[in-house]
Amino acid sequence: MSSLPPELELPRGNLANRLGVAFMRLLARLPLRWVRALGWCLGQVLHVLAARRRRIARINWALCFPQSSETEQRQAVRQHFVYFAQAWLDRGWLWEAPLATVQRRLKLTGDLKALEGNEPTVIFAPHFVGMDAGWIALTAHLERRFCGLYAEQLNADVDRWMAQGRQRFGNPHVVGKRQGIKPLVAAMRQGLPLYLLPDMDHGMRDAAFVPFFGVQTATLMSLSRLARLGRARVVPVVSRLTRDGYEVTVMSPWADYPTDDPEADTAEMNRYLEGFIRRAPEQYYWVHKRFKTRPGSEPSFYADL
Repeated sequence: MSSLPPELELPRGNLANRLGVAFMRLLARLPLRWVRALGWCLGQVLHVLAARRRRIARINWALCFPQSSETEQRQAVRQHFVYFAQAWLDRGWLWEAPLATVQRRLKLTGDLKALEGNEPTVIFAPHFVGMDAGWIALTAHLERRFCGLYAEQLNADVDRWMAQGRQRFGNPHVVGKRQGIKPLVAAMRQGLPLYLLPDMDHGMRDAAFVPFFGVQTATLMSLSRLARLGRARVVPVVSRLTRDGYEVTVMSPWADYPTDDPEADTAEMNRYLEGFIRRAPEQYYWVHKRFKTRPGSEPSFYADL
C-alpha cells in the first residue's frame, strides 16, 4: 500500500508529525462534508504549490488522453488534486472513526461471493486515490482475513499511526516489503487474499514494457507471477470516491489468468486497468511518474523534472 509522494508528506520533524497525526485524528470526529470541504481547499493549494507533481500529472494525462484540449487537461489535473487531498484527509476517519461510521461510509458492492471461502486469491487493487478505502472496506465488512504489503515510513510516529490504522479491522496479515515474496505466497496458499497494487513504474526489475494507453510502459509483472506462485486467481477491486464516502467494487475473477506468459498477462492487466480508469479518470494516481522508465535510448517524458 502506497504512501504520499515525498514533497506532499508531512514535515519530518517529530513534533510536526505528531501534530499532523493529532490533526488527522481530530478530522475523524468531524462530519464528512466538513472533511471533504477542507480537502477541496487543500487540493486547490497543493495544485498551486506542488508544481513538480502538477507538471507530472499533466504530462501523464496528455499521454493517456491526447485527444483532450489543454483546458480539459488543466481542469482534470486540478480535479485530481482535489480528489487526492480529500482521499488523504479521509484517512483520518478511515483509521480512527468507529466501525459503524466506517462501514456506513464504505459501500462494498459487486461480486462479493468471489471473496468467500479460502481459495488462493490475489486482489488487483489499482492506484486510485481511494486505495486505502478499498483495503479498509474489505477488512471492515468481510470476515475473511486478508494479507497486504506495507512500506515503512521515515518517521516513527507516522509509521506507527499508518500501520495501526491499516490493521485495525479483521486482524490482517501485513508483510513488510523488505521481507520478499515468500511470506506473501505462503499467506495466499493458506487462504489469505493478497491486496496488491502493481501498477507503478519501479524500473525494469521484474517488469516488462507493455502498452498502457498506447504508450510502451515499464510495468511490474508481479500480479501474474504471484498468482502463479500462489496458484491463485485474480479478483480486481476498484475504489471510487463519492459524495457519501467510497464505493468499493469487487469484480469477478479473471478467466484464464494467469497464463504461462507473464508479459502477456501484464499487458492484459493494463488493458483491464485502462477500462477502470476511464470510468473515473481524475481519481487515478497521476502524480506518479508512470512513464519514467523508457525503452532503449528513448528520451524521458520528464526530462526537466
